[in-house]
Amino acid sequence: MTMIRRTPRPDLMTLSRRFDRLFDDATFRPLAWGGAAETRLPLDITSSEDAVTVEAALPGVRPEDVEITVHQDNLTIGVKEQAQPETREGERAHRELRRSSGTRTLTLPTGMDTENATATFDNGMLRLSIPRAETAKPRQIPVTSVTPAAVTVAAKAQEAEDQANTDAAEQA
Repeated sequence: MTMIRRTPRPDLMTLSRRFDRLFDDATFRPLAWGGAAETRLPLDITSSEDAVTVEAALPGVRPEDVEITVHQDNLTIGVKEQAQPETREGERAHRELRRSSGTRTLTLPTGMDTENATATFDNGMLRLSIPRAETAKPRQIPVTSVTPAAVTVAAKAQEAEDQANTDAAEQA
């Protein structure tokens, strides 16, 4: 039996590599969170018993270009477009800096006190803290033990109360 060995043709290998590079490109790669706006405005959200904290990295954005709105249970963080005149000094070879607007909307948990929310902006980091309403905070209910002596005292108190109600009903 004769074994025939085929070597790949160089032009087919480059075509295969070209397709690999094409699909490795960011335009065809699926986005991590589903949408382009979500990748432009990444958020860290932490929740505690007292508040929900939202942090957003907004490098190069001025505080006056950030707009935060709350409508019912929806929180929207928006960045206005930064209109800067473009100057032509030579030929641009590559551009990665984006100067555009975008928004991100989140659904807040129920029981948030949005009236007392605070927002700070420091060195490109937006920090929004929304406290929970007092009624939405967890409460601890104390547990009391029932001993036989306590049951007897409670039963006697209940009997006395029932007797008083019966006497009041008879007098009326």
